[in-house]
Amino acid sequence: MVWITILTFLITLGFILWRPRNINEAIPATIGAIIVILSGSVTLSDLGVITETISGAAITIMATIVMAIVLESFGFFNWMAEKLAEKAKGSGIRLFWYVNLLCFLMTLFFNNDGSILITTPILVMLLNNMGLKNHQKIPYLLSGALIATASSAPIGVSNIVNLIALKIVHMSLWLHTAMMFVPATLGLLLLTWFLFLRFKKDLPKTVPTKVTGLTLKSYHPLKPGPRYATEKDRSRFMRNVLLFVFAVRVSLFVASFLSIPVSLMAVIGSIVLLGWRWAYLKIPPGDMLKKTPWYIIVFAFSMYVIIYGLNNIGLTDWLIQFMRPMVTGSLLNTSVLMGTLLSVLSNIFNNHPALMVGTLTLMNMKLSLLELKIAYLANVIGSDMGSLLLPMGTLATLMWMHIVRKGKVMISWWQYIRITIVVIPPATLFTLVVLYYWVSWLFGGTLQG
Repeated sequence: MVWITILTFLITLGFILWRPRNINEAIPATIGAIIVILSGSVTLSDLGVITETISGAAITIMATIVMAIVLESFGFFNWMAEKLAEKAKGSGIRLFWYVNLLCFLMTLFFNNDGSILITTPILVMLLNNMGLKNHQKIPYLLSGALIATASSAPIGVSNIVNLIALKIVHMSLWLHTAMMFVPATLGLLLLTWFLFLRFKKDLPKTVPTKVTGLTLKSYHPLKPGPRYATEKDRSRFMRNVLLFVFAVRVSLFVASFLSIPVSLMAVIGSIVLLGWRWAYLKIPPGDMLKKTPWYIIVFAFSMYVIIYGLNNIGLTDWLIQFMRPMVTGSLLNTSVLMGTLLSVLSNIFNNHPALMVGTLTLMNMKLSLLELKIAYLANVIGSDMGSLLLPMGTLATLMWMHIVRKGKVMISWWQYIRITIVVIPPATLFTLVVLYYWVSWLFGGTLQG
């Protein structure tokens, strides 16, 4: 049973990273989960615990993705790309900062995978439309991908594995954000600055201010009509939609503070937005059944089954002996060492299983409340930011590589690593140090118990 579970994990991970013939990552994960269940390392009662753990996270993320698809129907992201070109005012440097701001906000308002899947094709079309050369496109696309993925750290709701881990450590969404938003955002600002310094010589001095032809066949932009006869009307509508999405996002944290299920507020928000689209575009919500990537739920559930099996055969007991010296004594060491360990594990095994294993291990170490919180948040930083050192560290990065190549932008793993090896380690280390000082200063007195 032990060896079957270990080999299943390694083989499943290999197929997920390899993805022969672009096979969906949920397929090898599901097969692996079935083998682990049949081996006996995960029981039927364990499946109940797993379902209860990931259900809220899965519902929240899927509701968020539905909202992003609805905005796609409105033509919102094409509108954003046009505004991006206008705001740049012909400056390639200004465009760089706006692209990274857009990717940061996309992850904050939706989630990291959605940000990659929706924003990257728009950016590819925008840059192609501007007539930029391949080496001039890479700074915008690569920095945008790194910021979009790392931006899931400030608020736990932007990443399904973060939400699952929150459930495991019994931490509310608002507390996670209060402890993490400042250090993670400062880390993102430093990362963006490092990227700018690294890419400055490759950025074009001037770019076109007007772009056309950004519409994809799969999009359904608003047609000119009596309600939206002018560009001003269109912009007003888009801003109203954006304000609604922002209100829904805020409601998730209010719900968390009031102990209301976060998933409930996310579902209500997506239903209202679907109704809004039905009323204005006459598109019934039935298309969501086809457009929503339901495989994300299957993938998350299956991976957690495999990780739970590793936990049951004693992996976490071994990790406890290895990790205990890292989380005893200095809390600064706890933050730096745990974050570094998760960065290494994420780049070797991918951040999804790495964070799940790390979180399950922490829960069995009998740590004080403050030690647990700092160790967990350091794990998240390692999983969300430190994992970006190699393309295989996150599924979002692997998806990004596929999308940009499909858009005729050529970038190799070596080109990717030449950038990340310079910017990711110092930005991650800085964030881990700031995390310790921020949490200790703001919450040290109330979390000692």
